[in-house]
This record gives sequence, structure tokens and C-alpha cells, in this order.
Amino acid sequence: MFKSSKKKINLIYDFAKKNLNDSTHDLAHSLRIIKNCLEISKVEGGDNDILIAAAFFHDICNFAKNHPKRKLSSEYSAQKAETFLIQINFDKQKIPTIKEAILCHSFSRNQKPQTLEGKIFQDADRLDSIGAVGICRAFMIGGSFGCNIYKSEDPFFKTNRNLDDKKYTTDHFYTKLFKLKDMMLTKTGKILAEKRHKYMITFLNRLESEIS
Repeated sequence: MFKSSKKKINLIYDFAKKNLNDSTHDLAHSLRIIKNCLEISKVEGGDNDILIAAAFFHDICNFAKNHPKRKLSSEYSAQKAETFLIQINFDKQKIPTIKEAILCHSFSRNQKPQTLEGKIFQDADRLDSIGAVGICRAFMIGGSFGCNIYKSEDPFFKTNRNLDDKKYTTDHFYTKLFKLKDMMLTKTGKILAEKRHKYMITFLNRLESEIS
């Protein structure tokens, strides 16, 4: 897969390809995050081997959003990453940074990474939750839970009501997606997020025009 990369990266890729089965946290998701990581690191710096490894492992143990162990997904993934990386004799000095990136990527964990790679990775992962692909993923996840597209009485949160993104997918824009651009940690991540944020606003405006 990664013809110009080290042999160990290809071993990680092969492992991820066999084990990433969730439809919204699949191999394609990891590959998009790598693309985002490389775009950010080209400007900000950072170790690309760490970023690539983190991308392939961060969702390797991904409990469903309604699973009682959901908040432990990143911890399980970090541990599985460490075990596999030790087995293939990956650079041991890089493993703690990979684990930190995996642990801190989780939105619900609400933990700010301390390393440059951790910050880049968190931004790269959150970029995949917004913009066009973020919209696709939001509605895929909502559909898997049996969510309605929107709340008929107030689709776009114009009244003082309680949001419920477990019932209405458009509520998820207001509970999480619209918040992400202001949570980016790198300058490049902020620039990329702003573009995707504007697209989501355009999408909801178009949706409103079609259903009003």
C-alpha cells in the first residue's frame, strides 16, 4: 500500500485492513485521516510515521455509540496498538506518542494532547467529522440508530428546546459538529476546518429551503 514507506507501516496497514469493520470508522476513514494529517504536517511539522500508525489504530477497538464501554474505545485501541507495535519491533520511542494521539482523539474524552503529533492527529480526525464527508457520516450513524433526519417542529434549533441527537440527526450539528472548528489545535487545522464548517452551514440552509 505505502510503497515509499517503511515495511512496518505496511504491516500496520495490513492489520488495520483486516480489523476495521465499522462502516463509519473503516479503513477509508483512516486513510482520509492520514490525508488530513499529511496536509497539516506539511506545514506544522511532526513525525508522519507516528501519525500514520495512530490513524490505522485509533478505531481498531470501536464500541458502538450506545454501548456501555463506548468511552473506553480509545483506551482499548491504544493498548492494542502498543501490543501490535511491540510485536513488529516498531520504534519504542514513538509508541507513547502514538498512544497519546489515540487516547486524545476522542471527543467525549475531552483531553488535549501535549505532543505536536497528538494535536495534528486530533485535528485530522475531527476534520473527518465535518464538511461533506462529515455530513455523510452523521447521517449514516443516525440511520443506524433509527434517527429521524430532523425534528419537524424545529429542525434547525431556532427555539429554546433540548437537543437530542439520538433522535434527530440534524441536532448533531448543534451538539457537536458546529463546535469542532473552534476546537482545532493547529493553525492549519483551523484553516481547513473553517472551509468545512461553512459547507455544513450551506448544506443546512439548502435543506431548510427544501423542507420549508
